[in-house]
Amino acid sequence: MPASGAAEPTLGARDTETVRRIVGQLDALPADRARYLAAFAYILTRAASADMEISDVESRSIERLVEEYGDLPEAQAVLVAQIARNQSLLYGSTEDYLVTRQFHDLSTDEQRLSLLRCCYLVGAADDTITAEESDTLQQIAKELDVDREAVTAIRNEFAPKLSAIQAMLRLQQGDTQPG
Repeated sequence: MPASGAAEPTLGARDTETVRRIVGQLDALPADRARYLAAFAYILTRAASADMEISDVESRSIERLVEEYGDLPEAQAVLVAQIARNQSLLYGSTEDYLVTRQFHDLSTDEQRLSLLRCCYLVGAADDTITAEESDTLQQIAKELDVDREAVTAIRNEFAPKLSAIQAMLRLQQGDTQPG
């Protein structure tokens, strides 16, 4: 997490509508930490919604990751995740790049790598990372400026969950039925 202080959250001109809305719910936290968590939750939601559907298991995964990485009480993590989901539905294509770049500016290389791994966890929560989710994960990695080797390593960790790999394995086993 970014260094924390006791300052009241002060929103800046660079804050997107998504970040402003979530930061408003985290008003007891230092501004930098609230911004970080807002962007973190939104990007997890972006990964989940890449295939135009956020399953219940993906939602629970986002909530758990926000709680764990944000060191938030469960109720607050659920609220942050829900606001991120609503903002993604409302402003998705408009805010995706902006929020991801803002997270880049608020985070360290290690935090960006952790976020990318969390995005893969969310995508794999329902046991399959669809082609659309995979494309979005690659775009997020690019926007976060994550090193190509690190992206490849994370992607390899989740290879059994990639729909393309699953389809190839089914074909090798002679099963032509999807899923």
